[in-house]
Amino acid sequence: MNIRLSKLVTKTKKDAPRDEAAKNAQLLIRAGFIHKDSAGVYAMLPLGLAVLNKIIAIIRDEMDQLGSQELLMTSLQRRELWEKTDRWSDEQVDVWFKSKLKNDTEVGLAWSHEEQMTEMMRNFVSSYRDLPCSIYQFQNKLRNETRAKSGIMRTREFIMKDLYSFARSDAEHDVFYKDMSDAYVRIFDRLGIGEWTYMTWASGGAFAEFSHEFQTITDAGEDIIYIHKGKKIAINEEVMTDEVMATVGVKREELEQVKAAEVGNIFNLGTTKSVPLELNFTDEDGKVKPVVMGSYGIGPARVMGVIVERYADEKGLVWPANIAPADVHLVRLGDDPAVVKAADKLFEDLKSAGKDVLYDDRDESVGRKFADADLIGVPVRLTVSKRTLEQESVELKHRNQADEKMMKISDVITVLK
Repeated sequence: MNIRLSKLVTKTKKDAPRDEAAKNAQLLIRAGFIHKDSAGVYAMLPLGLAVLNKIIAIIRDEMDQLGSQELLMTSLQRRELWEKTDRWSDEQVDVWFKSKLKNDTEVGLAWSHEEQMTEMMRNFVSSYRDLPCSIYQFQNKLRNETRAKSGIMRTREFIMKDLYSFARSDAEHDVFYKDMSDAYVRIFDRLGIGEWTYMTWASGGAFAEFSHEFQTITDAGEDIIYIHKGKKIAINEEVMTDEVMATVGVKREELEQVKAAEVGNIFNLGTTKSVPLELNFTDEDGKVKPVVMGSYGIGPARVMGVIVERYADEKGLVWPANIAPADVHLVRLGDDPAVVKAADKLFEDLKSAGKDVLYDDRDESVGRKFADADLIGVPVRLTVSKRTLEQESVELKHRNQADEKMMKISDVITVLK
Protein backbone atom coordinates (compact mmCIF):
# COMPACT_ATOMS: atom_id res chain seq x y z
CA MET A 1 0.00 0.00 0.00
CA ASN A 2 1.06 3.61 -0.61
CA ILE A 3 -0.12 6.16 1.92
CA ARG A 4 0.90 9.18 3.93
CA LEU A 5 0.61 8.36 7.62
CA SER A 6 -1.02 11.76 8.18
CA LYS A 7 -3.95 10.40 6.14
CA LEU A 8 -4.05 6.88 7.61
CA VAL A 9 -7.30 6.42 9.52
CA THR A 10 -5.64 4.29 12.20
CA LYS A 11 -3.16 5.33 14.88
CA THR A 12 -0.52 3.48 16.85
CA LYS A 13 -1.00 2.91 20.58
CA LYS A 14 1.39 2.67 23.49
CA ASP A 15 -0.60 -0.08 25.18
CA ALA A 16 -2.72 -3.04 24.14
CA PRO A 17 -6.08 -3.90 25.80
CA ARG A 18 -5.59 -5.27 29.29
CA ASP A 19 -7.59 -8.39 28.50
CA GLU A 20 -5.38 -9.31 25.52
CA ALA A 21 -2.74 -11.84 26.56
CA ALA A 22 -1.40 -13.02 23.17
CA LYS A 23 1.72 -11.26 21.91
CA ASN A 24 0.55 -11.31 18.29
CA ALA A 25 -2.72 -9.54 19.11
CA GLN A 26 -1.06 -7.07 21.48
CA LEU A 27 1.42 -5.92 18.84
CA LEU A 28 -1.05 -5.94 15.95
CA ILE A 29 -3.52 -3.84 17.95
CA ARG A 30 -0.83 -1.39 19.10
CA ALA A 31 0.53 -1.03 15.56
CA GLY A 32 -2.94 -0.43 14.11
CA PHE A 33 -3.21 -3.64 12.07
CA ILE A 34 -6.31 -5.10 13.74
CA HIS A 35 -9.22 -3.99 15.92
CA LYS A 36 -10.58 -6.23 18.66
CA ASP A 37 -14.38 -6.27 18.47
CA SER A 38 -14.87 -8.93 21.13
CA ALA A 39 -13.18 -12.07 22.42
CA GLY A 40 -12.05 -14.07 19.41
CA VAL A 41 -13.41 -11.53 16.90
CA TYR A 42 -11.00 -9.16 15.17
CA ALA A 43 -11.38 -6.70 12.30
CA MET A 44 -8.56 -6.29 9.78
CA LEU A 45 -7.59 -2.61 9.49
CA PRO A 46 -5.84 -1.21 6.37
CA LEU A 47 -2.31 -2.24 7.39
CA GLY A 48 -3.47 -5.67 8.54
CA LEU A 49 -5.50 -6.23 5.40
CA ALA A 50 -2.46 -5.35 3.27
CA VAL A 51 -0.49 -8.14 4.99
CA LEU A 52 -3.39 -10.59 4.87
CA ASN A 53 -3.91 -9.99 1.14
CA LYS A 54 -0.24 -10.69 0.43
CA ILE A 55 -0.44 -13.96 2.36
CA ILE A 56 -3.58 -14.89 0.43
CA ALA A 57 -1.89 -14.00 -2.88
CA ILE A 58 0.96 -16.45 -2.18
CA ILE A 59 -1.48 -19.22 -1.26
CA ARG A 60 -3.65 -18.50 -4.31
CA ASP A 61 -0.63 -18.61 -6.62
CA GLU A 62 0.34 -22.09 -5.42
CA MET A 63 -3.24 -23.39 -5.66
CA ASP A 64 -3.55 -22.05 -9.20
CA GLN A 65 -0.26 -23.69 -10.18
CA LEU A 66 -1.82 -27.03 -9.23
CA GLY A 67 -4.61 -26.34 -11.70
CA SER A 68 -7.24 -25.82 -9.02
CA GLN A 69 -10.10 -23.41 -9.75
CA GLU A 70 -11.30 -20.72 -7.33
CA LEU A 71 -14.93 -20.13 -6.43
CA LEU A 72 -16.91 -18.73 -3.50
CA MET A 73 -19.55 -20.67 -1.59
CA THR A 74 -22.24 -19.35 0.75
CA SER A 75 -21.95 -19.21 4.53
CA LEU A 76 -25.52 -20.37 5.24
CA GLN A 77 -25.76 -24.17 5.56
CA ARG A 78 -28.90 -26.32 5.32
CA ARG A 79 -29.60 -28.60 8.26
CA GLU A 80 -30.70 -31.58 6.12
CA LEU A 81 -27.44 -31.57 4.16
CA TRP A 82 -25.34 -32.02 7.30
CA GLU A 83 -27.71 -34.58 8.78
CA LYS A 84 -26.82 -36.86 5.87
CA THR A 85 -23.25 -37.10 7.18
CA ASP A 86 -24.26 -37.09 10.88
CA ARG A 87 -22.48 -33.81 11.55
CA TRP A 88 -25.41 -31.53 12.37
CA SER A 89 -25.86 -32.48 16.01
CA ASP A 90 -23.88 -30.60 18.65
CA GLU A 91 -22.80 -33.97 20.05
CA GLN A 92 -20.89 -34.66 16.81
CA VAL A 93 -19.74 -31.09 16.05
CA ASP A 94 -19.68 -28.72 19.01
CA VAL A 95 -18.66 -25.50 17.22
CA TRP A 96 -21.84 -24.76 15.25
CA PHE A 97 -23.45 -21.32 15.21
CA LYS A 98 -27.10 -22.05 14.39
CA SER A 99 -30.08 -19.84 13.63
CA LYS A 100 -33.57 -19.92 12.11
CA LEU A 101 -35.02 -18.24 9.06
CA LYS A 102 -38.33 -16.38 9.37
CA ASN A 103 -40.14 -19.51 8.15
CA ASP A 104 -38.62 -21.49 11.06
CA THR A 105 -36.15 -23.36 8.81
CA GLU A 106 -33.05 -24.12 10.86
CA VAL A 107 -29.69 -23.17 9.30
CA GLY A 108 -26.08 -23.16 10.37
CA LEU A 109 -23.26 -20.71 9.75
CA ALA A 110 -20.47 -22.52 7.97
CA TRP A 111 -17.72 -23.87 10.17
CA SER A 112 -16.60 -25.99 7.20
CA HIS A 113 -17.70 -26.56 3.59
CA GLU A 114 -17.06 -30.25 2.83
CA GLU A 115 -20.73 -31.21 2.66
CA GLN A 116 -21.73 -28.16 0.63
CA MET A 117 -18.90 -28.58 -1.86
CA THR A 118 -19.60 -32.31 -2.24
CA GLU A 119 -23.29 -31.82 -2.92
CA MET A 120 -22.63 -29.01 -5.40
CA MET A 121 -20.24 -31.18 -7.41
CA ARG A 122 -23.05 -33.65 -8.11
CA ASN A 123 -24.12 -31.10 -10.74
CA PHE A 124 -20.79 -31.29 -12.54
CA VAL A 125 -19.36 -34.79 -12.03
CA SER A 126 -21.02 -37.80 -13.64
CA SER A 127 -18.37 -39.49 -15.80
CA TYR A 128 -14.75 -40.54 -15.34
CA ARG A 129 -14.01 -37.88 -17.97
CA ASP A 130 -14.95 -35.20 -15.41
CA LEU A 131 -12.19 -36.32 -13.04
CA PRO A 132 -9.76 -35.55 -11.50
CA CYS A 133 -10.47 -31.94 -10.55
CA SER A 134 -10.16 -29.59 -7.59
CA ILE A 135 -11.81 -26.39 -6.41
CA TYR A 136 -10.98 -23.93 -3.64
CA GLN A 137 -12.10 -20.75 -1.97
CA PHE A 138 -11.16 -18.07 0.55
CA GLN A 139 -14.29 -17.94 2.67
CA ASN A 140 -15.34 -16.91 6.17
CA LYS A 141 -15.71 -19.69 8.70
CA LEU A 142 -17.53 -19.24 12.01
CA ARG A 143 -16.79 -21.54 14.93
CA ASN A 144 -18.33 -21.30 18.38
CA GLU A 145 -15.08 -21.93 20.24
CA THR A 146 -15.54 -22.49 23.97
CA ARG A 147 -12.63 -20.21 24.69
CA ALA A 148 -11.12 -18.05 21.97
CA LYS A 149 -7.48 -17.42 22.76
CA SER A 150 -4.04 -16.90 21.22
CA GLY A 151 -5.05 -13.67 19.47
CA ILE A 152 -5.67 -14.08 15.75
CA MET A 153 -4.28 -17.62 15.91
CA ARG A 154 -7.63 -18.96 17.23
CA THR A 155 -10.75 -16.92 16.56
CA ARG A 156 -14.51 -17.40 16.25
CA GLU A 157 -14.61 -15.83 12.79
CA PHE A 158 -11.83 -16.18 10.25
CA ILE A 159 -11.00 -16.57 6.57
CA MET A 160 -10.04 -20.07 5.48
CA LYS A 161 -8.51 -21.30 2.27
CA ASP A 162 -10.23 -24.62 1.83
CA LEU A 163 -9.59 -26.75 -1.25
CA TYR A 164 -11.34 -29.99 -2.20
CA SER A 165 -10.03 -32.60 -4.61
CA PHE A 166 -12.10 -35.17 -6.51
CA ALA A 167 -10.51 -38.30 -7.99
CA ARG A 168 -11.46 -41.60 -9.62
CA SER A 169 -9.30 -43.81 -7.40
CA ASP A 170 -7.13 -43.87 -4.29
CA ALA A 171 -4.04 -43.93 -6.48
CA GLU A 172 -5.15 -40.85 -8.42
CA HIS A 173 -6.00 -39.09 -5.17
CA ASP A 174 -2.60 -39.95 -3.68
CA VAL A 175 -0.82 -38.17 -6.56
CA PHE A 176 -2.73 -34.94 -5.89
CA TYR A 177 -2.29 -35.33 -2.11
CA LYS A 178 1.49 -35.46 -2.58
CA ASP A 179 1.42 -32.48 -4.95
CA MET A 180 -0.59 -30.52 -2.39
CA SER A 181 1.76 -31.37 0.47
CA ASP A 182 4.67 -30.16 -1.68
CA ALA A 183 2.74 -26.95 -2.44
CA TYR A 184 2.21 -26.37 1.28
CA VAL A 185 5.95 -26.68 1.87
CA ARG A 186 6.54 -24.04 -0.81
CA ILE A 187 3.87 -21.76 0.67
CA PHE A 188 5.38 -21.77 4.14
CA ASP A 189 8.85 -21.26 2.69
CA ARG A 190 7.59 -18.24 0.77
CA LEU A 191 5.89 -16.90 3.90
CA GLY A 192 9.14 -17.07 5.83
CA ILE A 193 8.28 -19.84 8.30
CA GLY A 194 9.35 -22.93 6.37
CA GLU A 195 12.42 -23.39 8.53
CA TRP A 196 10.23 -24.03 11.61
CA THR A 197 7.28 -25.80 9.95
CA TYR A 198 6.89 -29.60 10.01
CA MET A 199 4.48 -31.91 8.25
CA THR A 200 2.88 -33.63 11.23
CA TRP A 201 0.95 -36.88 11.61
CA ALA A 202 -2.25 -36.06 13.51
CA SER A 203 -5.85 -37.00 14.28
CA GLY A 204 -8.47 -36.11 11.72
CA GLY A 205 -10.91 -34.87 14.38
CA ALA A 206 -14.38 -34.26 12.92
CA PHE A 207 -13.01 -34.60 9.38
CA ALA A 208 -11.30 -37.98 9.06
CA GLU A 209 -9.55 -40.66 11.12
CA PHE A 210 -6.09 -39.25 10.46
CA SER A 211 -4.70 -36.14 8.82
CA HIS A 212 -1.46 -34.36 8.18
CA GLU A 213 -1.01 -31.01 9.87
CA PHE A 214 1.60 -28.40 9.10
CA GLN A 215 2.84 -27.25 12.50
CA THR A 216 5.16 -24.28 13.12
CA ILE A 217 7.37 -24.36 16.18
CA THR A 218 6.50 -21.46 18.50
CA ASP A 219 6.17 -20.97 22.25
CA ALA A 220 2.74 -19.49 21.54
CA GLY A 221 1.52 -22.77 20.08
CA GLU A 222 -1.31 -24.78 21.58
CA ASP A 223 -0.05 -28.20 20.47
CA ILE A 224 2.76 -30.49 21.56
CA ILE A 225 4.49 -32.26 18.69
CA TYR A 226 7.51 -34.54 18.42
CA ILE A 227 9.81 -33.51 15.59
CA HIS A 228 12.45 -35.39 13.63
CA LYS A 229 14.79 -32.68 12.34
CA GLY A 230 16.58 -34.92 9.87
CA LYS A 231 13.42 -36.13 8.12
CA LYS A 232 11.57 -32.79 8.67
CA ILE A 233 8.48 -34.64 9.92
CA ALA A 234 6.64 -34.76 13.23
CA ILE A 235 3.96 -36.56 15.22
CA ASN A 236 1.26 -34.77 17.19
CA GLU A 237 1.15 -35.75 20.86
CA GLU A 238 -2.50 -36.83 20.43
CA VAL A 239 -1.51 -39.75 18.18
CA MET A 240 1.92 -40.46 19.66
CA THR A 241 1.88 -44.28 19.76
CA ASP A 242 4.29 -47.06 18.87
CA GLU A 243 2.09 -47.93 15.89
CA VAL A 244 2.23 -44.40 14.48
CA MET A 245 5.99 -44.14 15.07
CA ALA A 246 6.46 -47.39 13.18
CA THR A 247 4.29 -46.12 10.32
CA VAL A 248 6.27 -42.88 10.13
CA GLY A 249 9.55 -44.77 10.44
CA VAL A 250 11.02 -43.06 13.51
CA LYS A 251 12.09 -44.06 17.02
CA ARG A 252 11.16 -42.21 20.22
CA GLU A 253 14.77 -41.35 21.05
CA GLU A 254 15.12 -39.60 17.66
CA LEU A 255 12.27 -37.18 18.41
CA GLU A 256 12.32 -33.80 20.14
CA GLN A 257 9.29 -32.46 22.00
CA VAL A 258 8.31 -28.86 21.12
CA LYS A 259 5.33 -26.51 21.26
CA ALA A 260 3.82 -25.66 17.90
CA ALA A 261 0.90 -23.94 16.17
CA GLU A 262 -1.04 -25.52 13.33
CA VAL A 263 -0.86 -23.40 10.17
CA GLY A 264 -2.36 -25.85 7.67
CA ASN A 265 -3.86 -29.31 7.30
CA ILE A 266 -4.63 -31.88 4.63
CA PHE A 267 -7.19 -34.69 4.96
CA ASN A 268 -7.73 -37.83 2.97
CA LEU A 269 -11.53 -37.96 3.02
CA GLY A 270 -11.76 -41.05 0.84
CA THR A 271 -15.45 -41.72 0.19
CA THR A 272 -16.73 -40.62 3.62
CA LYS A 273 -18.52 -37.63 2.04
CA SER A 274 -19.25 -38.89 -1.46
CA VAL A 275 -21.12 -42.03 -0.33
CA PRO A 276 -23.73 -40.41 1.98
CA LEU A 277 -24.10 -37.43 -0.37
CA GLU A 278 -24.20 -39.64 -3.48
CA LEU A 279 -21.38 -38.00 -5.41
CA ASN A 280 -20.71 -40.76 -7.94
CA PHE A 281 -19.25 -41.20 -11.40
CA THR A 282 -19.49 -43.83 -14.12
CA ASP A 283 -16.14 -45.42 -14.98
CA GLU A 284 -14.86 -46.69 -18.35
CA ASP A 285 -16.63 -50.03 -17.83
CA GLY A 286 -19.97 -48.42 -17.07
CA LYS A 287 -19.79 -49.11 -13.32
CA VAL A 288 -21.01 -46.45 -10.88
CA LYS A 289 -18.43 -45.61 -8.21
CA PRO A 290 -18.12 -43.03 -5.41
CA VAL A 291 -15.68 -40.16 -5.95
CA VAL A 292 -12.51 -40.21 -3.82
CA MET A 293 -12.04 -36.88 -2.05
CA GLY A 294 -9.48 -34.82 -0.15
CA SER A 295 -9.70 -31.59 1.90
CA TYR A 296 -6.89 -29.06 2.33
CA GLY A 297 -6.97 -25.99 4.57
CA ILE A 298 -4.86 -22.96 5.51
CA GLY A 299 -5.98 -20.06 7.72
CA PRO A 300 -4.26 -16.90 6.36
CA ALA A 301 -4.90 -14.82 9.49
CA ARG A 302 -3.72 -17.66 11.73
CA VAL A 303 -0.52 -17.81 9.65
CA MET A 304 -0.19 -14.06 10.08
CA GLY A 305 -0.35 -14.44 13.86
CA VAL A 306 2.27 -17.20 13.85
CA ILE A 307 4.59 -15.04 11.73
CA VAL A 308 4.26 -12.26 14.30
CA GLU A 309 5.08 -14.67 17.12
CA ARG A 310 8.17 -15.97 15.28
CA TYR A 311 9.61 -12.65 14.10
CA ALA A 312 8.58 -9.87 16.50
CA ASP A 313 11.14 -8.38 18.86
CA GLU A 314 11.04 -6.09 21.88
CA LYS A 315 10.41 -3.04 19.65
CA GLY A 316 7.50 -4.41 17.68
CA LEU A 317 6.58 -6.26 14.50
CA VAL A 318 9.18 -7.56 12.03
CA TRP A 319 7.68 -8.57 8.66
CA PRO A 320 9.29 -10.78 6.02
CA ALA A 321 9.72 -8.58 2.95
CA ASN A 322 7.23 -10.34 0.69
CA ILE A 323 4.26 -9.96 3.06
CA ALA A 324 5.05 -6.61 4.73
CA PRO A 325 2.35 -3.92 4.40
CA ALA A 326 4.89 -1.85 2.43
CA ASP A 327 8.39 -2.17 1.03
CA VAL A 328 9.66 1.09 2.52
CA HIS A 329 8.85 3.18 5.59
CA LEU A 330 9.83 6.73 4.59
CA VAL A 331 10.34 9.09 7.53
CA ARG A 332 10.51 12.87 7.14
CA LEU A 333 12.07 14.75 10.04
CA GLY A 334 11.03 18.38 10.45
CA ASP A 335 9.09 20.75 8.24
CA ASP A 336 11.98 22.60 6.58
CA PRO A 337 10.79 23.36 3.00
CA ALA A 338 13.82 21.66 1.45
CA VAL A 339 13.25 18.53 3.54
CA VAL A 340 9.54 18.46 2.69
CA LYS A 341 10.28 18.86 -1.01
CA ALA A 342 12.95 16.14 -1.04
CA ALA A 343 10.84 13.67 0.98
CA ASP A 344 7.74 14.29 -1.15
CA LYS A 345 9.77 13.73 -4.33
CA LEU A 346 11.30 10.52 -2.96
CA PHE A 347 7.81 9.27 -2.06
CA GLU A 348 6.63 9.81 -5.63
CA ASP A 349 9.81 8.36 -7.14
CA LEU A 350 9.51 5.19 -5.03
CA LYS A 351 5.88 4.74 -6.04
CA SER A 352 6.79 5.23 -9.71
CA ALA A 353 9.45 2.54 -9.29
CA GLY A 354 6.78 0.09 -8.15
CA LYS A 355 7.50 0.24 -4.43
CA ASP A 356 4.82 0.31 -1.75
CA VAL A 357 5.60 3.12 0.69
CA LEU A 358 4.37 4.22 4.11
CA TYR A 359 5.31 7.91 4.23
CA ASP A 360 5.50 9.39 7.72
CA ASP A 361 4.81 13.05 7.02
CA ARG A 362 3.17 13.64 10.43
CA ASP A 363 3.96 16.49 12.80
CA GLU A 364 5.44 14.20 15.43
CA SER A 365 8.69 13.98 17.37
CA VAL A 366 11.71 12.11 16.02
CA GLY A 367 11.40 9.55 18.82
CA ARG A 368 7.72 8.90 18.09
CA LYS A 369 8.34 8.47 14.37
CA PHE A 370 11.20 6.02 14.83
CA ALA A 371 9.32 4.09 17.54
CA ASP A 372 6.29 3.78 15.26
CA ALA A 373 8.48 2.60 12.38
CA ASP A 374 9.89 -0.14 14.62
CA LEU A 375 6.41 -1.05 15.88
CA ILE A 376 4.90 -1.30 12.36
CA GLY A 377 7.82 -3.45 11.19
CA VAL A 378 8.33 -2.55 7.50
CA PRO A 379 11.66 -4.11 6.34
CA VAL A 380 13.37 -0.89 5.20
CA ARG A 381 13.32 2.58 6.80
CA LEU A 382 14.51 5.64 4.88
CA THR A 383 14.93 8.92 6.75
CA VAL A 384 15.11 12.37 5.17
CA SER A 385 16.30 15.30 7.33
CA LYS A 386 18.31 18.52 7.12
CA ARG A 387 21.38 16.56 8.18
CA THR A 388 20.99 13.93 5.46
CA LEU A 389 20.26 16.53 2.79
CA GLU A 390 23.51 18.30 3.59
CA GLN A 391 25.15 15.16 2.16
CA GLU A 392 22.53 14.77 -0.59
CA SER A 393 21.66 11.51 1.14
CA VAL A 394 19.08 9.58 3.12
CA GLU A 395 19.59 7.37 6.13
CA LEU A 396 18.84 3.70 5.47
CA LYS A 397 18.07 1.17 8.20
CA HIS A 398 16.85 -2.40 7.92
CA ARG A 399 14.24 -3.34 10.54
CA ASN A 400 16.08 -6.51 11.58
CA GLN A 401 19.50 -4.82 11.84
CA ALA A 402 20.84 -2.33 14.35
CA ASP A 403 23.17 -0.39 12.05
CA GLU A 404 22.19 2.61 9.94
CA LYS A 405 24.00 3.94 6.91
CA MET A 406 23.91 6.93 4.62
CA MET A 407 22.97 6.51 0.97
CA LYS A 408 22.89 9.02 -1.85
CA ILE A 409 19.34 9.96 -2.78
CA SER A 410 20.23 9.37 -6.41
CA ASP A 411 21.10 5.73 -5.59
CA VAL A 412 18.00 4.84 -3.58
CA ILE A 413 15.84 3.50 -6.41
CA THR A 414 18.66 1.45 -7.90
CA VAL A 415 19.67 -0.06 -4.56
CA LEU A 416 16.11 -0.93 -3.52
CA LYS A 417 15.45 -2.61 -6.86
